Amino acid sequence: MVEDTLAEITEAGAQRVLVFPTSAYGGYSACRQYDEDIERARASVGDSAPELVKLRQFFDHPLFIAAFADAVRAAHAKLGNQPGTRTVFCAHSVPESADKASGPPSEGGRRYSRQIAEAARLVAAEVGIETYDVVWQSRSGPPQVPWLEPDIVDHIDALHAEGVTSVVVCPVGFVSDHLEVIWDLDNEAAERAAEHGMGFARAATPDTDPRFAELVVELIREHIEGAPARKLSPFPAAGCTINGAPCAVGCCEPAKRPARP
Repeated sequence: MVEDTLAEITEAGAQRVLVFPTSAYGGYSACRQYDEDIERARASVGDSAPELVKLRQFFDHPLFIAAFADAVRAAHAKLGNQPGTRTVFCAHSVPESADKASGPPSEGGRRYSRQIAEAARLVAAEVGIETYDVVWQSRSGPPQVPWLEPDIVDHIDALHAEGVTSVVVCPVGFVSDHLEVIWDLDNEAAERAAEHGMGFARAATPDTDPRFAELVVELIREHIEGAPARKLSPFPAAGCTINGAPCAVGCCEPAKRPARP
């Protein structure tokens, strides 16, 4: 637990700790919730807790994009670089209301889905892909609550109906091959493609790619050495927070449930 780890760090005498969030993006679940975890952990330790600095979002870092670009190339190679193979970028779906609330109000919302779209664009451009899709996966909750769509499995059905015969899926919203990637993509999406007789290959996540470790080091150096932030998009650098305070007023507020009558 975060609280237990922070207690150990405090006892060891740490005064300032850099926190690397394993999400590259903005949004409540992708960013703000980490701040809440930090705030809760510091409260559990008390006044002796060290300063906790959460590192910034890195969806557009050159090393992040390069790792995914090479993974997409490798996935296409598995399918024999067949002409007409569709590249599909995939990320974790969130409720529409959460996406609308992501980012500071001054941005107009939808920071999460806009960052996902930008990361997909950057990877596609690096590989030289002009036609691609951005879809979603792993939705949960009651079916009457609107979430970001289309779902990856439904999209494979739609691609088959279009006459697409093979697909490369890139989980650009994830940094490692965890359960949701392996189950939703390597099982459910792959099985649906097989039912349609479509070729299917899933691009690897950064995971154990040495460039991902190098990315973390670069983010750390931005703080301890004042190194410039390397980024490929016009999006502002965001997500760096201190002691769980949000990076901007009203940024990525959690969705409020409607009041009961």
